[in-house]
Amino acid sequence: MNSFLEPYKDSYLLKILIAIAVFLFSLVTNAQIDRNTDLYKTLKAKDSIIFQRAFNKCELEKLEPIIAENFEFYHDLAGIQNRKEFMLAMKNNICGNPGRITRQLVAASLEVFPLKNNGVLYGAIQKGKHTFQEKNNTEIKTVGIADFTDLWILENNSWKLKRVLSYNHKPYKG
Repeated sequence: MNSFLEPYKDSYLLKILIAIAVFLFSLVTNAQIDRNTDLYKTLKAKDSIIFQRAFNKCELEKLEPIIAENFEFYHDLAGIQNRKEFMLAMKNNICGNPGRITRQLVAASLEVFPLKNNGVLYGAIQKGKHTFQEKNNTEIKTVGIADFTDLWILENNSWKLKRVLSYNHKPYKG
């Protein structure tokens, strides 16, 4: 086999064709859906429930219906939590002092990738970046930034958050 490819090892044309093929393949395999689709808008609204309503305003009753029973949360600094532990942490930590820490989605960072089985939508991966703000007296300062990846599953025609990866937490340098 090596002798067959030997004449082409220094070929710029072959390298260009391989680069084009890899680029086209990456477009197909990384098919983030358009921001104007219903799926994108639906999951962006779900993200807003999690953070604008539950995290930022401590309206935890808005969070309960969209969290799957077998929910798992993986955090690079705080470890692993199941549904019960996550809800308790939200109540005691984030909502123990409401409004002191808030989260904002980084504009244009949100991406949604549909998951299908034989052409039928069953879930989606949602990922993006978010910043965290801390309020001291009247001053609000952005103190951190992190990445997140969420796995959403359709259960009885309702979107449920099943898995969350929250990672790459670091101080904000913006």
